[in-house]
Amino acid sequence: MKIRIPPAKDIWTAAGFLALVVILVFSCMWVWEQYLKTPPYVDPERYPIRGIDISAHNGDINFRDVRRDGIEFAFIKASEGTDFKDKKFADNYLKARKAGIKTGAYHFFRFDKDGVDQAINFLRATGNRKLDLGLAIDIEQQGNPEGIDKELITQRLTAMAEYLFLLGYRVTFYTNRTGYEEFLMDSFPGYPLWICSFSEHPIDADWTYWQYDHHGKVKGIHGDVDLDTFNGSRSDWRKYLAQ
Repeated sequence: MKIRIPPAKDIWTAAGFLALVVILVFSCMWVWEQYLKTPPYVDPERYPIRGIDISAHNGDINFRDVRRDGIEFAFIKASEGTDFKDKKFADNYLKARKAGIKTGAYHFFRFDKDGVDQAINFLRATGNRKLDLGLAIDIEQQGNPEGIDKELITQRLTAMAEYLFLLGYRVTFYTNRTGYEEFLMDSFPGYPLWICSFSEHPIDADWTYWQYDHHGKVKGIHGDVDLDTFNGSRSDWRKYLAQ
């Protein structure tokens, strides 16, 4: 039986391919660390009010430790779509309030569900609880079905926001730059914006809250947590809460 030895050029070709794969892997790891995992610098003097947003996925939270770690507000997931309610909302809300943390509630908006029905589900989840930050509608393409007409999505979003607004609730929109340009920029001028961005310049638009890190570490919370900040001074914060 003869053993075939590959030509030298084939060996060098295979080695080159392997080296290219290794370079690509390490390049992807570097990009992940630098741009997706490493948060931008958030100047504490310019943005002194820090917060978090949480859901049942964050598990049991010691909110007293969270407050001692400098966190002053929390957006808490209450609902999603027309029937889902976050199982930890009531517990998270109560404990956050007791710890002296200002609270708001958010709803994950479903592109494929009626807007008014989603608003009703949101209000049933929050009940008559006092919410310092009002209600936030979370608009994300990730986690939503594809292929739904943009105009239909906007109609459903408008129906939900107007239903809540007419009942006297402060409505804030959460999204990223793509979602803002796609669904909010033309249809909802002037609404408070909670922007998700990992750039030190979040967006060329007025914003109220900035979610700048998905991998934050806060005492009292096991694992990663989303970190947020308010766009303003401590005096601005007091005025905002008094509205």
